[in-house]
Amino acid sequence: MRKLALLFLLFLPFVAGAQYKNPIYADLTRSDTEKEMKEDVSFLASAALEGRAAGSEGELEAARYMYDRFESLGVDLMYGRDGDLFGIRRQNDTLRSRNVAAFIPGYDPKLKDKYVVLCARLDNLGTGTVMVDGEEHLRTYYGANGNASGLALLLQLAGRLSSSRILLKRSVILLACGASVPDGAGSWYFLNRSFGAASDIDAAVELNMLGTASGGFYAYTASNADLNRVLTSMTNTLQPVQPRIVAAEPCASDHRMFYDSKIPCVMFTTGMYPEYNTERDTPSVLEYDSMERELEYLYNFVVELCGGTKPEFDPTESVREQYIAGRSGAIPYYECDSKPTFFGSSDPAVFLKRWVYAYLKYPKEAVRQGIQGRVQVDFVIDEKGRVTDVRAVRSSHPLLEEEALRVIKASPDWKPGRVGKTKVKSEISLNVEFRLEKKKK
Repeated sequence: MRKLALLFLLFLPFVAGAQYKNPIYADLTRSDTEKEMKEDVSFLASAALEGRAAGSEGELEAARYMYDRFESLGVDLMYGRDGDLFGIRRQNDTLRSRNVAAFIPGYDPKLKDKYVVLCARLDNLGTGTVMVDGEEHLRTYYGANGNASGLALLLQLAGRLSSSRILLKRSVILLACGASVPDGAGSWYFLNRSFGAASDIDAAVELNMLGTASGGFYAYTASNADLNRVLTSMTNTLQPVQPRIVAAEPCASDHRMFYDSKIPCVMFTTGMYPEYNTERDTPSVLEYDSMERELEYLYNFVVELCGGTKPEFDPTESVREQYIAGRSGAIPYYECDSKPTFFGSSDPAVFLKRWVYAYLKYPKEAVRQGIQGRVQVDFVIDEKGRVTDVRAVRSSHPLLEEEALRVIKASPDWKPGRVGKTKVKSEISLNVEFRLEKKKK
């Protein structure tokens, strides 16, 4: 029992880090992970690399550094130490650069020849908008860390995924892309010239300018419903941090090349840094505690992608075709063209506030025993707007589960969702929270 208690204490800080400032968690996060990330960022953001511009000596040194680090982490290298060199003709010159790539094989016989690509740009240029006299202007800028943060997280993911290969059904490719901005040349070259199995890439994840989560942690999928569903499903699990799904593209980068190849891609970013217009990398702005939390989330997300259903490039059309052909039952809430609404709102939070929490009665026995927790409830809104098939997926306690189900089953009718002009059955997943307030002395 003593050993079990110790294991629980060691595990608890990592799963609870987002909600609680636990002193044990604070001690453990200042570990080798933070030290390694600081060392990686320090080298990749150093002035000696001359900005890591495409074709420069700085880019060559950065590529060699990434190669050596990948090798030390036990992943298979796909090219030599100088990277995969390429040249792309432009109107007045030839752009020369290089990619660095590593490989972690999946274990599943049916999926090991399918791939999830994790990429981060190797160069430190970026584009963004600035306000001048009340008008937006596009500017090319040197990132505050030149994406050294994205590269550092790519290396950390390489180590973690390599040590837990038993969880990876699909194979993982780790790609540091050269000449990403403004042309996306490295990722284009990888997909169209270098990697012969681009059609077997099921999904891609881009890491771009991470490490200042105090300004927000964002996920951009170009509104891909399948990737949004994976992101949304993870909000129902305990994660150290949760990204906000955004519809507006944060910046132009390698994700565009994957979309051009009809490969679903999600870009994770914490947005532009305050020093984005400086001409040097400034790693001092990075928040390493935040980066560790992002790392935990990204690791879990990639494992989910590697083992889950292949995301379709345009799943909305597939959902519509399947439903009209009568081959599907309830479809996910987020895949409806017109989402179901409650009291005029399509936001599930309105249903929680105006119905669930308004009529929820905390079980007296649960109060007496001090029972708190969360109940995850799935339910279907049918074509007539009726709430059906209410069931608890996860529950902290039977008493809480019973009350959550009672309230949701008693829900008034909704306005049903639609795919195109057709009313459909749609499924929603919600978390019902039970929290006891402390008595004031």
